[in-house]
Amino acid sequence: MTRVLVVDDDFMVAKLHCRYVSAVAGFTVAGVAHSGAEALRAAERLRPDLVLLDVFLPDMDGVRVLRELRAAGHGTDALFITAARDAGTIRSALRAGALHYLIKPFSQAALHEQLRHVASLRARLDDLDEARQEDVDQIFGTRPRGSRELPKGLAAPTADLVDAVLRAHPEGLSATECAEAGSLSRVSARRYLEYFAETGRAEVTLRYGGTGRPERRYRRLG
Repeated sequence: MTRVLVVDDDFMVAKLHCRYVSAVAGFTVAGVAHSGAEALRAAERLRPDLVLLDVFLPDMDGVRVLRELRAAGHGTDALFITAARDAGTIRSALRAGALHYLIKPFSQAALHEQLRHVASLRARLDDLDEARQEDVDQIFGTRPRGSRELPKGLAAPTADLVDAVLRAHPEGLSATECAEAGSLSRVSARRYLEYFAETGRAEVTLRYGGTGRPERRYRRLG
């Protein structure tokens, strides 16, 4: 059973997230906190397996909470659930060790998908004795399927950033929206998104509007 600590300053939102978590088999709510200090005390007392962490807390931001948990030696996994959309916060969350980042508002299905992903990662690691590089690539999700290296002109740090933006938008987004979220040019964002689509890491759908070409929208797979 994966024990979850829910951290959100809004009492009603925290209650909703608890309900979402409890609806997933194999997950249970271990506790709830409404500030950074409460989260740190609860993590010390409860030793949860996973923390659902908001960025905007009344006393400190969620990224700082995660950093302090790491500094204190807590090995808990962290999933950010927040309205913070800026690329700087997403980068900070990644560097602090977040498994994933969901932007509010999101559907119950989107959170359930990420919780199942966490369960899959934990099970995969539990089953591993000695990992092959292929196992590591699947766990970290840092290499596109079917490709060992990025094509010339594409850089791994930017690919990781675009991947993080895709993860933060499970409903899908356009190249323009990806560029804005990642502080990239639209041309660069589209190059990486198209590469992800070509290698099976993302799928493309077309959104038809009024006149002109349909908008290409990208959704991360896996």
